[in-house]
Amino acid sequence: MANIKIERLNHAFQEEISMILMTEIKDEDIKFVTITGVDTTSDLSFAKVYYTVLDESKKESTAEALKGAASFIRTKLADRVDIRHTPELKFIYDTSIAYGEHIEKIIEEINEKK
Repeated sequence: MANIKIERLNHAFQEEISMILMTEIKDEDIKFVTITGVDTTSDLSFAKVYYTVLDESKKESTAEALKGAASFIRTKLADRVDIRHTPELKFIYDTSIAYGEHIEKIIEEINEKK
């Protein structure tokens, strides 16, 4: 049962953080961030927020901007999601999309050789 609750919270956090980034953040470095997933610990003390950016060259500046805006985002998240304790947010760059593209290129190369 607890896993279902955590999964629901992860989904709610993902949606709400995305909305906060789109509507309430004024920093241009954060405007084009896509939240790809959230992983919350079972005691709700920490949440890893996975994200990607549209422009790879702004990856470092986006990471710094998200780190600086984490407390603001957490405050807004507490207002939007009704839970007793809002977890600390840690933003982590999601490399799975880049990894998927790399695998896709390898498959295309193999198919071209055939």
